[in-house]
Amino acid sequence: MDVSNPLERLVERAEQLMQRIEAVLPQPLQAPADWNTAIAWRYRKRANGCGLLEPVRHVGAMQLSDLQNIDVQKDKIARNTEQFVQGRTANNVLLTGARGTGKSSLIRACLHAYAPKGLRLIEVDKADLTDLPDIVDVVAGRPEKFIIYCDDLSFEEGEPGYKAMKSILDGSVSAATPNVLVYATSNRRHLLPEYMTDNLAQSKGENGEIHPGEVVEEKISLSERFGLWVSFYPFSQDEYLRVVAQWLSSLGLSAAEIEASRPEALVWALERGSRSGRVAQQFARDWAGRAQRQAEGRQRIADVDGLSEEAETD
Repeated sequence: MDVSNPLERLVERAEQLMQRIEAVLPQPLQAPADWNTAIAWRYRKRANGCGLLEPVRHVGAMQLSDLQNIDVQKDKIARNTEQFVQGRTANNVLLTGARGTGKSSLIRACLHAYAPKGLRLIEVDKADLTDLPDIVDVVAGRPEKFIIYCDDLSFEEGEPGYKAMKSILDGSVSAATPNVLVYATSNRRHLLPEYMTDNLAQSKGENGEIHPGEVVEEKISLSERFGLWVSFYPFSQDEYLRVVAQWLSSLGLSAAEIEASRPEALVWALERGSRSGRVAQQFARDWAGRAQRQAEGRQRIADVDGLSEEAETD
């Protein structure tokens, strides 16, 4: 290009400016270069607005056999997931109920169980749900089966992700993608907050008929788009102690040590105000750590005593 020509210099500067603008504009979501690098992916939005699927290198190890006291819930989720990976019809799933009772752990366990059969998981934060259509488009042609996983899902009035989720579940013009399901966990079944005033929103027809307020219908419409609802409940004392025993056993403690831990396990749950699988695991980690420290202390004392006896012999 002849830079001595004013017109050509102007064109060159315009092209440079366009390149800079394109560099900062949001780019279409790109598929990972190699889907085989991970079984789980996390969708992240960059500062420039570009989305990216990042591989999760270390997925929390959890087996279906490790989950206790939720056999009914486990059977429902495992059956639905197996139907999905085998190419049969299956439902989107909403797991609701008390905190720490195994909702997220059950999804991770299903991922580990069915990953060899082609199951993959993509975790999406609530703030990024507006990008769900782009994510679905990227994986639509893949041979694997994908679970879109949303943890601790709930919405406030007017949040944009609410409408995006509704469209993906049921209601979009496009047909449902056969290799994608949505699994979401929440502490409440109705994903929008409800107020007493909602029940007062009603109208009276000319013939005296009472019509429920449409606002109530809107607030339950998202939950109803999940084909399978699975509820979780707080543990009883015996169930909680069984889960504590299982965790302690997996950490290598003996039956006698597990039995000795029971009183402190109950105190731990009382202080936390909850009996759940998460609380049981947290107690087991604390107790096993203390037991290990005590064992190491006893070993050091034994080693010192052994050295003393050798010195006396010499």
